[in-house]
Amino acid sequence: MDQRRTMPFVVMCAGMFFVLLDVTIVNVALPSIGRGTGAAHVADLQWVIDGYQLTLAGLLLAGGTLGDRYGHRRVVTAGFVLFGVASAACALAPGIGALVAARVVQGVGAALLLPGTLAVITTLYPERERRARAIGAWAAIGSLALPAGPVLGGLLVQALGWRWVFWINVPVIAVVIVAVLVTVRESAPERRPFDVLGVLLGTATLGLVTFAVIEAGRYGPTAPPVLAAGALALAAGVCFVVAERRQAHPMVPLALLRHPPIAVSTVVAGTMNFGINGVMLLLTLYLQAVQHRSPVEAGMSLLPLFLPLVLLPAYAGRLTGRHGPKPVMLAGLGLLVAGFLLLLLLRPGSGYGPLFPAMLVIGVGAALLTPSVVALAMGAAPPGREGLTSALNNTARQAGGAVGVAALGAVGGDPARPAAFVSGLHHAAWVAAVAYACAGLLTLLTRQADA
Repeated sequence: MDQRRTMPFVVMCAGMFFVLLDVTIVNVALPSIGRGTGAAHVADLQWVIDGYQLTLAGLLLAGGTLGDRYGHRRVVTAGFVLFGVASAACALAPGIGALVAARVVQGVGAALLLPGTLAVITTLYPERERRARAIGAWAAIGSLALPAGPVLGGLLVQALGWRWVFWINVPVIAVVIVAVLVTVRESAPERRPFDVLGVLLGTATLGLVTFAVIEAGRYGPTAPPVLAAGALALAAGVCFVVAERRQAHPMVPLALLRHPPIAVSTVVAGTMNFGINGVMLLLTLYLQAVQHRSPVEAGMSLLPLFLPLVLLPAYAGRLTGRHGPKPVMLAGLGLLVAGFLLLLLLRPGSGYGPLFPAMLVIGVGAALLTPSVVALAMGAAPPGREGLTSALNNTARQAGGAVGVAALGAVGGDPARPAAFVSGLHHAAWVAAVAYACAGLLTLLTRQADA
């Protein structure tokens, strides 16, 4: 065993695991966070999730570019430091506003370090076969964060309180920072241009859209702050497209999206996380606030949603290799539509019986969709643009998840009124099912030669 490569690999995977864990571990803690911080509305809890996901989505491409420009070891270390300090600030937050602000800083740290962990691993293993195995292991470890989050979050909340879902990061990240400094070599920096205007306008557009959707659920769609945010989002989006078209080195090269498979895979990747992240918020509130399950019970109850995402991607990858990405994508999208329609069977007094098959079907659909979407995009990536195409796909997933939490959370409503909340959950399920059906139609219309 080559310790010079094994130790940095383990360090990168451990750090990445805890960053991805923070996407799911917080969900189970949301009811306790609401009680502990005095959050009066479900919109406040949506911001606890989206404060993190918005900055992660908005800055993910920028984090990769900064690593190329200044060295991945340096940028990854800065990301870990920021993530660890922000985790402590989350644990110490006196109220919901301070918690959301700290979550935003956590997202900045995650965006800095997440692209760098893969870049470091790629540098460690220049041999094609060993690199492929290392990347596969990196992705598998990241997938384990999905089921681990609800279970670990439930245990921590029930035993020690909600603040410990953040405190747990601090000692682990401290060890990881020391290990990075000791074991990881700095990469050669490249003087690559940095698209500051694109980063600012892209992040502003995503943030304003999310603000408008979340606050529409709180105050209504015609409230002045909602209308103002919507108008600003439209203006920022138009400016973003214009700026990216004029940039010599844009953050998001719009020319990539002229390739139909890349455009379709980007839309489908965002749609996948739109429904799954949004319904994860609603099911967490349903299990605890409506069905009055403990945090541990709620976390364990969510496992059928996540375990297929850990167990099935390798099989889905083989299916994709044998039949091409398009049929596997259509199968995954069809299962997602079916799974969300099964959620219509839920009632305030339902047992676990109706929920289990719905989550299992959703999980299997997502497990089929994840590798096939990536394969569709990467198969059409122009030479030398593979990394950027992959980053664009990941950014779409994070952005879709943030918007999904905002939109489906707003449709779901207040879990303190169980009957109205379950009715809202049904409406959210319809929204997601229609979105997946549209994504399926878009996939079906993609040229077979490109798929």
